[in-house]
Amino acid sequence: MRTVITTVVVCGLLSVAQAADQPVVAKVGTHTISRAELEKHVKSELMEIDMQRYETLREGLDEMIAEELTKLEAAARGVTPEELTQQEVYAKVGKPTDEQAQKLYDENKDKLGNASFDSVKQRLKDHLIQGMVEEREHAFVAELKKKYKTEVSLPAPTVDVGTGGRASRGGGPSAPVTMIEFSDYECPFCKKADVTVQEVMKTYGDKVRLVHRDFPLPFHTHARPAAEAARCAEAQGKFWEYHAKLFASPDLSPEKLQALATEVGLDRAKFDACVAKQQFKDGIDKDVADGTEVGVTGTPAFFINGRMLSGAQPFEKFKEVIDDELAASGAKPAS
Repeated sequence: MRTVITTVVVCGLLSVAQAADQPVVAKVGTHTISRAELEKHVKSELMEIDMQRYETLREGLDEMIAEELTKLEAAARGVTPEELTQQEVYAKVGKPTDEQAQKLYDENKDKLGNASFDSVKQRLKDHLIQGMVEEREHAFVAELKKKYKTEVSLPAPTVDVGTGGRASRGGGPSAPVTMIEFSDYECPFCKKADVTVQEVMKTYGDKVRLVHRDFPLPFHTHARPAAEAARCAEAQGKFWEYHAKLFASPDLSPEKLQALATEVGLDRAKFDACVAKQQFKDGIDKDVADGTEVGVTGTPAFFINGRMLSGAQPFEKFKEVIDDELAASGAKPAS
Protein backbone atom coordinates (compact mmCIF):
# COMPACT_ATOMS: atom_id res chain seq x y z
CA MET A 1 0.00 0.00 0.00
CA ARG A 2 2.91 2.33 0.90
CA THR A 3 4.43 1.74 -2.58
CA VAL A 4 1.16 2.64 -4.32
CA ILE A 5 0.81 5.85 -2.28
CA THR A 6 4.43 6.81 -2.97
CA THR A 7 3.92 6.28 -6.71
CA VAL A 8 0.80 8.44 -6.71
CA VAL A 9 2.60 11.21 -4.82
CA VAL A 10 5.60 11.13 -7.21
CA CYS A 11 3.33 11.22 -10.27
CA GLY A 12 1.44 14.12 -8.73
CA LEU A 13 4.67 16.01 -8.11
CA LEU A 14 5.78 15.39 -11.70
CA SER A 15 2.46 16.72 -12.99
CA VAL A 16 2.89 19.87 -10.90
CA ALA A 17 6.44 20.32 -12.21
CA GLN A 18 5.32 19.85 -15.80
CA ALA A 19 2.50 22.34 -15.30
CA ALA A 20 5.02 24.84 -13.93
CA ASP A 21 7.08 24.43 -17.10
CA GLN A 22 4.01 25.29 -19.16
CA PRO A 23 2.54 28.47 -17.62
CA VAL A 24 -1.07 29.33 -18.25
CA VAL A 25 -1.47 32.31 -20.60
CA ALA A 26 -5.27 32.49 -20.60
CA LYS A 27 -8.37 31.17 -18.85
CA VAL A 28 -11.78 30.91 -20.45
CA GLY A 29 -14.32 29.77 -17.90
CA THR A 30 -12.82 26.62 -16.45
CA HIS A 31 -10.63 26.01 -19.53
CA THR A 32 -6.98 27.02 -19.41
CA ILE A 33 -4.62 27.67 -22.33
CA SER A 34 -0.94 26.95 -21.69
CA ARG A 35 2.05 28.65 -23.29
CA ALA A 36 2.93 25.35 -24.96
CA GLU A 37 -0.55 25.08 -26.52
CA LEU A 38 -0.34 28.66 -27.75
CA GLU A 39 3.08 28.15 -29.34
CA LYS A 40 1.88 24.97 -31.03
CA HIS A 41 -1.14 26.85 -32.40
CA VAL A 42 1.07 29.53 -34.04
CA LYS A 43 4.06 27.29 -34.75
CA SER A 44 4.25 28.07 -38.47
CA GLU A 45 4.15 31.83 -37.85
CA LEU A 46 6.85 31.57 -35.18
CA MET A 47 9.03 29.54 -37.55
CA GLU A 48 8.60 32.19 -40.21
CA ILE A 49 9.67 34.88 -37.73
CA ASP A 50 12.69 32.79 -36.71
CA MET A 51 13.66 32.37 -40.37
CA GLN A 52 13.24 36.09 -41.09
CA ARG A 53 15.45 36.91 -38.10
CA TYR A 54 18.07 34.41 -39.23
CA GLU A 55 18.03 35.70 -42.82
CA THR A 56 18.51 39.27 -41.58
CA LEU A 57 21.39 38.24 -39.34
CA ARG A 58 22.97 36.13 -42.08
CA GLU A 59 22.71 38.91 -44.65
CA GLY A 60 24.41 41.31 -42.24
CA LEU A 61 27.08 38.73 -41.39
CA ASP A 62 27.81 38.11 -45.07
CA GLU A 63 28.28 41.85 -45.58
CA MET A 64 30.69 42.05 -42.64
CA ILE A 65 32.63 39.01 -43.87
CA ALA A 66 32.90 40.51 -47.36
CA GLU A 67 34.23 43.77 -45.87
CA GLU A 68 36.89 41.95 -43.83
CA LEU A 69 37.98 39.81 -46.78
CA THR A 70 38.27 42.91 -48.96
CA LYS A 71 40.40 44.63 -46.31
CA LEU A 72 42.73 41.62 -46.09
CA GLU A 73 43.23 41.39 -49.84
CA ALA A 74 43.61 45.15 -50.21
CA ALA A 75 46.34 45.18 -47.57
CA ALA A 76 48.10 42.26 -49.29
CA ARG A 77 48.13 44.18 -52.59
CA GLY A 78 49.01 47.51 -51.06
CA VAL A 79 45.85 49.25 -52.23
CA THR A 80 42.73 50.63 -50.55
CA PRO A 81 39.56 48.52 -50.31
CA GLU A 82 37.89 50.98 -52.70
CA GLU A 83 40.69 50.60 -55.25
CA LEU A 84 40.51 46.81 -54.96
CA THR A 85 36.76 46.85 -55.54
CA GLN A 86 37.27 49.03 -58.61
CA GLN A 87 39.91 46.66 -60.00
CA GLU A 88 38.18 43.37 -59.25
CA VAL A 89 34.53 44.26 -59.61
CA TYR A 90 33.66 47.35 -61.65
CA ALA A 91 36.59 47.02 -64.08
CA LYS A 92 35.61 43.41 -64.82
CA VAL A 93 31.94 44.07 -65.48
CA GLY A 94 31.18 44.63 -69.14
CA LYS A 95 28.54 46.89 -70.60
CA PRO A 96 25.16 45.35 -71.42
CA THR A 97 24.28 45.27 -75.11
CA ASP A 98 21.15 46.59 -76.79
CA GLU A 99 20.18 42.96 -77.42
CA GLN A 100 20.30 42.16 -73.70
CA ALA A 101 18.25 45.26 -72.92
CA GLN A 102 15.73 44.30 -75.60
CA LYS A 103 15.40 40.81 -74.10
CA LEU A 104 14.76 42.27 -70.66
CA TYR A 105 12.22 44.68 -72.18
CA ASP A 106 10.38 41.84 -73.94
CA GLU A 107 10.27 39.79 -70.73
CA ASN A 108 8.81 42.67 -68.70
CA LYS A 109 6.52 44.46 -71.17
CA ASP A 110 3.49 43.89 -68.97
CA LYS A 111 5.19 45.75 -66.10
CA LEU A 112 6.32 48.68 -68.24
CA GLY A 113 2.91 49.80 -69.42
CA ASN A 114 2.99 51.53 -72.78
CA ALA A 115 6.60 52.70 -72.50
CA SER A 116 8.59 52.27 -75.70
CA PHE A 117 11.90 50.41 -75.69
CA ASP A 118 13.88 53.55 -76.53
CA SER A 119 12.33 55.49 -73.65
CA VAL A 120 13.38 52.88 -71.06
CA LYS A 121 16.51 51.44 -72.67
CA GLN A 122 18.94 53.22 -70.35
CA ARG A 123 16.96 52.22 -67.27
CA LEU A 124 17.05 48.63 -68.45
CA LYS A 125 20.80 48.78 -69.00
CA ASP A 126 21.32 50.30 -65.56
CA HIS A 127 19.33 47.42 -64.09
CA LEU A 128 21.43 44.90 -66.00
CA ILE A 129 24.66 46.56 -64.86
CA GLN A 130 23.51 46.41 -61.24
CA GLY A 131 22.86 42.68 -61.57
CA MET A 132 26.25 42.12 -63.23
CA VAL A 133 28.03 44.05 -60.47
CA GLU A 134 26.30 42.01 -57.75
CA GLU A 135 27.17 38.77 -59.53
CA ARG A 136 30.84 39.79 -59.83
CA GLU A 137 30.93 40.90 -56.17
CA HIS A 138 29.65 37.49 -55.07
CA ALA A 139 32.17 35.73 -57.30
CA PHE A 140 35.06 37.82 -55.96
CA VAL A 141 34.07 37.18 -52.34
CA ALA A 142 33.92 33.45 -53.13
CA GLU A 143 37.48 33.69 -54.52
CA LEU A 144 38.67 35.44 -51.37
CA LYS A 145 37.05 32.84 -49.12
CA LYS A 146 39.23 30.20 -50.79
CA LYS A 147 42.33 32.28 -50.05
CA TYR A 148 41.49 33.36 -46.50
CA LYS A 149 39.98 30.76 -44.20
CA THR A 150 36.43 31.78 -43.38
CA GLU A 151 34.18 29.94 -40.93
CA VAL A 152 30.53 30.76 -40.23
CA SER A 153 29.09 29.51 -36.94
CA LEU A 154 25.78 31.39 -36.88
CA PRO A 155 23.22 28.63 -36.20
CA ALA A 156 20.20 28.44 -38.49
CA PRO A 157 16.81 27.56 -36.98
CA THR A 158 15.94 23.93 -37.63
CA VAL A 159 13.05 21.58 -37.02
CA ASP A 160 13.06 17.79 -36.76
CA VAL A 161 11.27 16.42 -39.84
CA GLY A 162 10.91 12.71 -40.53
CA THR A 163 10.86 11.02 -43.93
CA GLY A 164 7.62 9.19 -43.20
CA GLY A 165 9.15 6.16 -44.90
CA ARG A 166 8.67 7.85 -48.26
CA ALA A 167 10.54 7.28 -51.50
CA SER A 168 13.91 8.96 -51.91
CA ARG A 169 16.46 9.49 -54.64
CA GLY A 170 20.04 10.70 -54.84
CA GLY A 171 22.13 9.71 -51.84
CA GLY A 172 20.82 7.26 -49.26
CA PRO A 173 20.38 7.79 -45.52
CA SER A 174 24.14 8.36 -45.19
CA ALA A 175 24.08 11.40 -47.53
CA PRO A 176 25.36 14.54 -45.73
CA VAL A 177 22.25 16.47 -46.76
CA THR A 178 18.64 15.31 -46.63
CA MET A 179 16.08 17.47 -48.40
CA ILE A 180 12.46 16.69 -47.56
CA GLU A 181 9.87 18.28 -49.83
CA PHE A 182 6.17 18.67 -49.03
CA SER A 183 4.45 19.15 -52.37
CA ASP A 184 1.16 19.24 -54.27
CA TYR A 185 0.94 17.96 -57.86
CA GLU A 186 -1.64 20.57 -58.86
CA CYS A 187 0.27 23.50 -57.37
CA PRO A 188 1.84 25.72 -60.10
CA PHE A 189 4.61 26.80 -57.72
CA CYS A 190 5.44 23.15 -57.04
CA LYS A 191 5.73 22.52 -60.77
CA LYS A 192 8.08 25.49 -61.05
CA ALA A 193 10.09 24.35 -58.04
CA ASP A 194 10.44 20.85 -59.47
CA VAL A 195 12.60 22.25 -62.28
CA THR A 196 14.91 23.73 -59.65
CA VAL A 197 14.89 20.48 -57.67
CA GLN A 198 16.08 18.61 -60.77
CA GLU A 199 18.93 21.12 -61.11
CA VAL A 200 19.82 20.60 -57.44
CA MET A 201 19.97 16.82 -57.86
CA LYS A 202 22.00 17.10 -61.07
CA THR A 203 24.46 19.44 -59.34
CA TYR A 204 24.88 17.55 -56.06
CA GLY A 205 24.22 13.91 -56.97
CA ASP A 206 24.65 11.53 -54.05
CA LYS A 207 25.52 14.34 -51.65
CA VAL A 208 21.79 15.08 -51.35
CA ARG A 209 19.04 12.67 -50.43
CA LEU A 210 15.69 13.93 -51.77
CA VAL A 211 12.53 12.74 -50.04
CA HIS A 212 9.07 13.53 -51.40
CA ARG A 213 6.11 13.86 -49.05
CA ASP A 214 2.55 14.67 -50.07
CA PHE A 215 0.75 17.82 -49.00
CA PRO A 216 -2.31 18.08 -51.29
CA LEU A 217 -4.04 21.38 -50.66
CA PRO A 218 -7.81 21.05 -50.06
CA PHE A 219 -8.76 23.54 -52.78
CA HIS A 220 -6.86 21.58 -55.47
CA THR A 221 -9.40 18.96 -56.51
CA HIS A 222 -6.94 16.82 -58.48
CA ALA A 223 -4.04 17.00 -56.01
CA ARG A 224 -5.04 14.15 -53.70
CA PRO A 225 -6.04 11.72 -56.49
CA ALA A 226 -2.70 12.46 -58.16
CA ALA A 227 -0.87 11.80 -54.87
CA GLU A 228 -2.76 8.53 -54.46
CA ALA A 229 -1.87 7.54 -58.02
CA ALA A 230 1.80 8.31 -57.39
CA ARG A 231 1.72 6.14 -54.26
CA CYS A 232 0.26 3.31 -56.31
CA ALA A 233 3.07 3.78 -58.83
CA GLU A 234 5.52 3.64 -55.92
CA ALA A 235 4.05 0.26 -54.92
CA GLN A 236 5.23 -1.01 -58.33
CA GLY A 237 8.67 0.59 -58.05
CA LYS A 238 7.95 3.42 -60.49
CA PHE A 239 7.37 6.39 -58.20
CA TRP A 240 9.94 8.84 -59.59
CA GLU A 241 9.02 8.11 -63.21
CA TYR A 242 5.33 8.69 -62.46
CA HIS A 243 6.14 11.68 -60.24
CA ALA A 244 7.94 13.37 -63.16
CA LYS A 245 5.01 12.68 -65.49
CA LEU A 246 2.56 14.27 -63.04
CA PHE A 247 4.54 17.52 -62.79
CA ALA A 248 4.95 17.66 -66.57
CA SER A 249 1.24 17.15 -67.25
CA PRO A 250 -1.26 20.06 -67.31
CA ASP A 251 -4.05 17.49 -67.10
CA LEU A 252 -4.54 15.47 -63.91
CA SER A 253 -7.96 14.02 -64.69
CA PRO A 254 -8.64 10.37 -63.72
CA GLU A 255 -8.29 9.39 -67.38
CA LYS A 256 -4.90 11.10 -67.60
CA LEU A 257 -3.68 9.44 -64.41
CA GLN A 258 -4.50 6.09 -66.00
CA ALA A 259 -2.80 7.05 -69.25
CA LEU A 260 0.36 8.07 -67.39
CA ALA A 261 0.37 4.69 -65.61
CA THR A 262 0.45 3.00 -69.00
CA GLU A 263 3.21 5.34 -70.20
CA VAL A 264 5.55 4.38 -67.37
CA GLY A 265 4.83 0.67 -67.77
CA LEU A 266 2.71 -0.04 -64.71
CA ASP A 267 0.51 -3.12 -64.35
CA ARG A 268 -2.77 -1.35 -65.06
CA ALA A 269 -5.00 -3.85 -63.28
CA LYS A 270 -3.01 -3.50 -60.05
CA PHE A 271 -2.73 0.27 -60.47
CA ASP A 272 -6.46 0.78 -61.12
CA ALA A 273 -7.42 -1.42 -58.14
CA CYS A 274 -4.95 0.45 -55.88
CA VAL A 275 -6.34 3.85 -56.88
CA ALA A 276 -9.97 2.71 -56.55
CA LYS A 277 -9.33 1.44 -53.00
CA GLN A 278 -7.43 4.60 -52.01
CA GLN A 279 -4.89 2.14 -50.66
CA PHE A 280 -2.49 4.83 -49.41
CA LYS A 281 -4.98 7.31 -47.96
CA ASP A 282 -3.58 6.89 -44.44
CA GLY A 283 -0.05 7.53 -45.67
CA ILE A 284 -1.06 10.76 -47.37
CA ASP A 285 -2.98 11.83 -44.27
CA LYS A 286 0.17 11.23 -42.21
CA ASP A 287 2.25 13.35 -44.59
CA VAL A 288 -0.24 16.21 -44.24
CA ALA A 289 -0.38 15.84 -40.45
CA ASP A 290 3.41 15.71 -40.14
CA GLY A 291 3.80 18.70 -42.45
CA THR A 292 1.29 20.72 -40.48
CA GLU A 293 3.06 19.77 -37.24
CA VAL A 294 6.37 21.25 -38.47
CA GLY A 295 4.82 24.45 -39.77
CA VAL A 296 3.90 23.75 -43.40
CA THR A 297 0.98 25.95 -44.46
CA GLY A 298 1.50 26.02 -48.23
CA THR A 299 3.44 24.31 -50.98
CA PRO A 300 6.14 23.70 -51.87
CA ALA A 301 7.93 23.57 -48.52
CA PHE A 302 11.45 22.16 -48.19
CA PHE A 303 13.42 21.10 -45.13
CA ILE A 304 17.15 20.88 -45.84
CA ASN A 305 18.69 19.10 -42.85
CA GLY A 306 15.79 20.62 -40.93
CA ARG A 307 16.23 24.15 -42.30
CA MET A 308 12.96 25.35 -43.79
CA LEU A 309 12.91 26.84 -47.27
CA SER A 310 9.41 27.87 -48.29
CA GLY A 311 8.09 28.44 -51.80
CA ALA A 312 9.55 28.16 -55.31
CA GLN A 313 12.95 29.59 -54.43
CA PRO A 314 15.70 30.05 -57.04
CA PHE A 315 18.53 27.52 -57.37
CA GLU A 316 20.96 29.95 -55.71
CA LYS A 317 18.94 29.84 -52.48
CA PHE A 318 19.05 26.04 -52.39
CA LYS A 319 22.76 26.13 -53.15
CA GLU A 320 23.43 28.55 -50.31
CA VAL A 321 21.73 26.32 -47.74
CA ILE A 322 23.09 23.03 -49.12
CA ASP A 323 26.65 24.36 -49.31
CA ASP A 324 26.35 25.53 -45.69
CA GLU A 325 25.24 22.07 -44.62
CA LEU A 326 27.95 20.34 -46.67
CA ALA A 327 30.57 22.59 -45.10
CA ALA A 328 29.22 21.82 -41.63
CA SER A 329 29.50 18.08 -42.35
CA GLY A 330 33.00 18.41 -43.77
CA ALA A 331 31.92 17.47 -47.29
CA LYS A 332 33.00 19.48 -50.31
CA PRO A 333 30.43 21.86 -51.86
CA ALA A 334 29.43 21.56 -55.51
CA SER A 335 31.87 23.08 -57.97
